[in-house]
Amino acid sequence: MTFLADNFRAMEQRVNEACKQAGREPGSVNILPVTKTFSTDTIKMAIDLGYHRFAENKAQDLKEKAIELEEYDQLKWVIIGYLQTNKSKEVANYASEIQSLDRIELAKALDNRLQSAGKSIKALIQVKTSPEETKSGLEISEVPKFLNELKESGIQTLDLQGFMTIAENTSNQDAVRKCFSDLRELAERCRDITGLALPQLSMGMSGDFEIAIQEGATEIRIGTAIFGDRDYKQGMSERI
Repeated sequence: MTFLADNFRAMEQRVNEACKQAGREPGSVNILPVTKTFSTDTIKMAIDLGYHRFAENKAQDLKEKAIELEEYDQLKWVIIGYLQTNKSKEVANYASEIQSLDRIELAKALDNRLQSAGKSIKALIQVKTSPEETKSGLEISEVPKFLNELKESGIQTLDLQGFMTIAENTSNQDAVRKCFSDLRELAERCRDITGLALPQLSMGMSGDFEIAIQEGATEIRIGTAIFGDRDYKQGMSERI
């Protein structure tokens, strides 16, 4: 417990300092703990420290952890990894938010499941700002069309809140910064085009969150800087 409390406290201090350096209000950036591969015992320790919202990459892992921790009715689960359409049921049933919405087929599948469950969830559109082929998300040029498709679909169960991106995996800070600034500028254009608030920018992870905060992140996704190095052999499920 002590190491986790120390890590959370240190991260909160670093985030507040980054906000000050960027001329932003301390506390204006939310920390989203990413618990992929970490046990529910570790999550319970984080809950005891006052955190109640966690992110998972895989729908199956999210479902399993949500079921195991169902006694904590205040918990909220966020899916941040690429989601296959046939896994929409798990997200509809157990998640409160998806940050990897990237195609109309997925939106419609989620809508069908959410209507059946009688609920709605928050949604961020994942945008590919990195040149790496391994990164998921819509190309920047595809986003306006996708927003129009969502509007024309009449989907009411997805509460569109903004955008998410993963920066290029490089030591070149200028390249990383461009990924974040590109998303911020896209969000500004989309607000003008659609009239939607789209207030959320989920960008920045353990190795680059200070730059993300400088470029306007409202939420950063933090795993290893809080929980330590991941042991992928201990992941709950390799299925997505």
